[in-house]
Amino acid sequence: MTRKIKPDEECMAAVNDIVLIHLDDAPVSFARVESILPDAKKDWYHIKLLMLQIPLQVVTWILKDDYINGSEFHMNGQKMKLEKVKSPGEDLPFKKPESPRDKKAAKDMGSEKKTPGKIISFSDLKKKNEPESG
Repeated sequence: MTRKIKPDEECMAAVNDIVLIHLDDAPVSFARVESILPDAKKDWYHIKLLMLQIPLQVVTWILKDDYINGSEFHMNGQKMKLEKVKSPGEDLPFKKPESPRDKKAAKDMGSEKKTPGKIISFSDLKKKNEPESG
């Protein structure tokens, strides 16, 4: 059973979100939320995280909903915090051209003939770089 979110509840982290893990106020690792399942205790959850590091590792922490939502907590005597990562592309506003000259420049840029990029086949590259057996 996956955690149900009330419509008025702002959920910091949900399944498939990327979170930044802080240890003693310093960011240390990224992780993807794989699942959030309820624990036997009210307001506590089993949150499964895929640690985005080498080697990949899956961990399950039992946390209060407040901790999943970004409140600080302690683990093994160290201060921890989860912070949802927002894509930087979401925050970049699109600025429309303001002057007629800017509009013309934007139009000219859009009308430039674009040549497609060269497609490189990795399998062909591998064949070229392999020594010939003989």
